[in-house]
Amino acid sequence: TVDASLPRNRATLKLWNKYRISNIPSLIFLDATTGKVVCRNGLLVIRDDPEGLEFPWGPKPFREVIAGPLLRNNGQSLESSSLEGSHVGVYFSAHWCPPCRSLTRVLVESYRKIKEAGQSFEIIFVSADRSEESFKQYFSEMPWLAVPYTDEARRSRLNRLYGIQGIPTLIVLDPQGEVITRQGRVEVLNDEDCRGFPWHPKPVLELSDSNATQLNEGPCLVLFVDSEDDGESEAAKQLIQPIAEKIIAKYKAKEEEAPLLFFVAGEDDMTDSLRDYTNLPEAAPLLTILDMSARAKYVMDVEEITPAIVEAFVNDFLAEKLKPEPI
Repeated sequence: TVDASLPRNRATLKLWNKYRISNIPSLIFLDATTGKVVCRNGLLVIRDDPEGLEFPWGPKPFREVIAGPLLRNNGQSLESSSLEGSHVGVYFSAHWCPPCRSLTRVLVESYRKIKEAGQSFEIIFVSADRSEESFKQYFSEMPWLAVPYTDEARRSRLNRLYGIQGIPTLIVLDPQGEVITRQGRVEVLNDEDCRGFPWHPKPVLELSDSNATQLNEGPCLVLFVDSEDDGESEAAKQLIQPIAEKIIAKYKAKEEEAPLLFFVAGEDDMTDSLRDYTNLPEAAPLLTILDMSARAKYVMDVEEITPAIVEAFVNDFLAEKLKPEPI
């Protein structure tokens, strides 16, 4: 259980980062034998299953959770079995949420482009609207499918399945129902032409306004470079990528999320704001690990960044050998 009254000591912060906590209160159920996450959205479980009839609340396949009729905004009803063989975007959104409405406008165009390109793709709207009238008004703008508003149990099970902590959230699934990315919102905003669809995660991201929110999800390695130097950002990504891939693969084999996200930051307003907020020097290149939830930073200011330096820096961080500075 994570609650605002808990002291922000090091052990607590490690748990926040490990389980990607962004909202409180949060309740996560673990398998005591393996330590693996059974359910990320325990508060919804308690609300929906107060008698514990579905205990131990382990994750169910998407195909099972989504089973049932789905709607189009013209009133047509389709069975969820019609999704078989398609990539699926599960879209958690609501009309009362301004960022949701902004994303929906972009997503309508993305959906059209993907379909026109001949891709097998469908989106399912999972409403967080506060009334059926609001749901109908919002859904009228959408060309895709929706879980019926009246099917609150199914909407809640989908929220539980993906541990939804905020909206808008777009989760993209492969045709087998496995998650490709939880960052569909960022991908749609960054890929106007949808050339990267279905948006398999990149090991290293270039910091931008649309993906900067990911800095709050846990510790992030950020390599600041002089982007006025042609090719510097791409060279920096190529330098970090093998190390990022190694870390990601190691934790994926353990069925765990990687303990670090990896970014390259050039010279723009977003980067300037980040430097100001974290009180970083203007040096470039500058190798850092930023942990926003712990309000801590780890900085390596050297003239040349090499793969060996980055790998040693990452390994020392993971082994808790580095001394943090306050943000």
